[in-house]
Amino acid sequence: MIKVLSYNDIDQTIWQSLVERSSYATWFQTPEAYKFYASVPEEIKPFAVGVSEDDQLLGVVVGYTTQEKNFWKQMLTVRSIIVGGPLLAEDISDDALTALLNAIKKYRVKIVEIKDEINSQAYTPYTIHHTPIYIESRNFHDYSRWRSTFEKCGFAYQPHLNFHVDATSVEVMEKNIGKSRKRDIKTTIRDGVVPIMQPTIEQVKEYFGILQQLYTTKVKTPLFSWKFFEQLYYTEYGHFFLTKYQGKIIGGTVCVELPNKALYEWFVCGEDGVYDHIFPSSYATYLGIKYAAEHNCKIFDMMGAGKPEKNYGVRDFKARFGGKLVEHGRYLCVRKSLLYLIGKLGVKLLKKK
Repeated sequence: MIKVLSYNDIDQTIWQSLVERSSYATWFQTPEAYKFYASVPEEIKPFAVGVSEDDQLLGVVVGYTTQEKNFWKQMLTVRSIIVGGPLLAEDISDDALTALLNAIKKYRVKIVEIKDEINSQAYTPYTIHHTPIYIESRNFHDYSRWRSTFEKCGFAYQPHLNFHVDATSVEVMEKNIGKSRKRDIKTTIRDGVVPIMQPTIEQVKEYFGILQQLYTTKVKTPLFSWKFFEQLYYTEYGHFFLTKYQGKIIGGTVCVELPNKALYEWFVCGEDGVYDHIFPSSYATYLGIKYAAEHNCKIFDMMGAGKPEKNYGVRDFKARFGGKLVEHGRYLCVRKSLLYLIGKLGVKLLKKK
């Protein structure tokens, strides 16, 4: 018998056991990820849906729904994101996966009280008032064996690239890094840039200012607020590896860790091109990969390298760290076609400014 489970129905011990044994596990599909999302209710509304068959938990999907805060933009920007792709048991049946995917499509906002372990207070995430325009699963693993099931449920496959860096040992990661990137790191260290592996909250806020400037001037897509990064800083799984030069922070990377499996590079930026022979973004990413190798995180996941048919400067940056280029793609379920097309056009126009 197949059962669809809400967040409160999923036994967290069994959920964690599935995380530990599944080859489709990511940090973003853990109970900790859901709780973190729920700790920033001003930003996102998390959801978690599970499926069991014959009382065995076989799949969990953790995601979040978000929208612009501007009243006039809300209807045009509401979307649901599943970072990493579903957490699945190796033997999940097509019927169970179908039930899980259909449950995601039918999901409606529910108010769930979460205990904020950082501030010792209870709160409820804010309410999304509109059905998502689309649901997107951003896969970090190969789900091709279930592609037909995804497509039957209305999730179309979209090609998308990523890099997985082998971090099984420091020797392996050092060997695989490209010569030009090694040179950049060497000159950065030589000229006095200092690694900050355990920054203060003030240093993280300084880094956030650089990241905010990048998103405003170049990326031109919404960035989470300072509260998001502040909450992540106080967790045990969030890591900020920063670079300091002449007394100030000039770059860094933000990572989350799935112990003994992977380290994920969520955000990276730096004042590249400002100083001769200094490459703060490259050095920060290097620090993250080295941390992964030293802490039994066998994979350093770079969380995306763009669409294969489009030139992408970020892909060129990531390629020089010696990772394996993979195409695990994304699954996209468009719920409101007209609003989706309008939104895509709006993003293109915004990025041309």
